[in-house]
Amino acid sequence: MSNTASPWFRINNTPSRVGLRLFCFPYAGGAALVYKDWAGYLPPSVQVVAVELPGRGSRLKEPPILSVPAMVEALAEAIRPWLNIPFAFFGHSMGALIAFELTRRLRQQYGCEPEWLFVSGRRAPQMAKGDPITYNLPRDELIAELRQINGTPQEVLEHEELMELMLPLLRADFQLTQTYEYVADVPVRCPITVYGGLEDYEVGRDVLLPWREQTSFRFGLHMLPGDHFFLRSSQSLLLSLLTRELFEIVARDQRETPSAGKQTRPCANDSTAAGREAGEPTRSATLPASPES
Repeated sequence: MSNTASPWFRINNTPSRVGLRLFCFPYAGGAALVYKDWAGYLPPSVQVVAVELPGRGSRLKEPPILSVPAMVEALAEAIRPWLNIPFAFFGHSMGALIAFELTRRLRQQYGCEPEWLFVSGRRAPQMAKGDPITYNLPRDELIAELRQINGTPQEVLEHEELMELMLPLLRADFQLTQTYEYVADVPVRCPITVYGGLEDYEVGRDVLLPWREQTSFRFGLHMLPGDHFFLRSSQSLLLSLLTRELFEIVARDQRETPSAGKQTRPCANDSTAAGREAGEPTRSATLPASPES
């Protein structure tokens, strides 16, 4: 399979032997370039694949997708050929919500889940109604909101032409997250690790802890210095914590692999179809459940 054919995915590194594929989903207004440097800080056998959503980056001329269900439906189709080896998801803010719903869709549609779900800077999905509605604010009020969340550089906010280009995408992404409607379902069976910013007063510990209700397996929560965009200000600490758990996945998979060589586990085949009917997603993790870390 050629992984260069899809506009949805940008490969950031090409390990000689890929042990895990880490898909990284961007925040509102962000593009695949957000994750361009991550591969150099993560385990060498982890392939970082940044997700390029419509309406930004190399897909700037495409219309953005305005709802979570539509986004997840398109992603589930596009990502399937890429799930021929163990994989994990990381998403920040909007990207965390997309990664979570895509995890649930893969379980329903293909009978499999990621090895691990890493979510960052996003309240638990069952608490989404707490999101303020800002996507339809007048221009000046929306820019004031962007200043408050500190996600857009000051020089960009003051650049009239650049803001005229960015505001439609930001409105679209805010609409996607702010109109999201959570539907209760059984918890996922993969581990969930959550990252939050100690100075992120809108997405604090109280709305991050309920993520543990979304997994029947292992859960962890790490609070890092910084506001909503701690993934920039505390990037080295975040990547250090992420690396520790990625090494755990890779080491576990190597222990479970026959000496003759690692066998790929496609996301959907005849055995997963049977698992789907039985309501059991296919995945290799056998980690014990653990309390919050």
